[in-house]
Amino acid sequence: MAEIAAAASTDALRLESRHSGEKLSLRRIRRGSEIWLEIRGSLPAGQPGPPLHRHHVENEEGRVMAGTLGFVVDGQEGTAGTGQTGVFPRGSAHTWWNAGNDTLLFDGYAKPVADLDRYLQAVFDVMNSTPSRRPPLFYIAHVALRHKDTQELLLMPPPLQTLLFRVAVALGTLLGRYRGTDWPGCPARCAGAPLVDE
Repeated sequence: MAEIAAAASTDALRLESRHSGEKLSLRRIRRGSEIWLEIRGSLPAGQPGPPLHRHHVENEEGRVMAGTLGFVVDGQEGTAGTGQTGVFPRGSAHTWWNAGNDTLLFDGYAKPVADLDRYLQAVFDVMNSTPSRRPPLFYIAHVALRHKDTQELLLMPPPLQTLLFRVAVALGTLLGRYRGTDWPGCPARCAGAPLVDE
């Protein structure tokens, strides 16, 4: 199995993509009665971010610390430069990428956090398990179905995608792909970010 580029420390969950070089540092922060997910990251010049997706519970916002953020939110394309903010409301179909010639640095949050940290940890694990940028269907389908109430990949029409993912997980189960805990995106390996009080 490919080495997992994810390490949890006492201060943050750190993720790194072997394909794009994207790095994330995640912490759950308690603010009053609400828990936010702090997201700090970087993406090398010219690299794509995530595919088109939607968060059903969390509002996501990121401030550009350096570089240029390109984004699409519900079909509207834009950019944000240093000091500007990208806003991705819950329920919006969105994606983002490095639209500049320098490394993109960003600092943001998702609130209130549902399971975005565990979802990202699982997705990075699945993506890092393959030498190509194409995720193994058995494992990405398992992650997508597990988080379907909170996170949604928008790769194809939702009913078709759900059917495909259900068939893949059923077949993967029959083939023994999900035995034990040594498989990409396994829930037991995706405990999420540490919680700190602020």
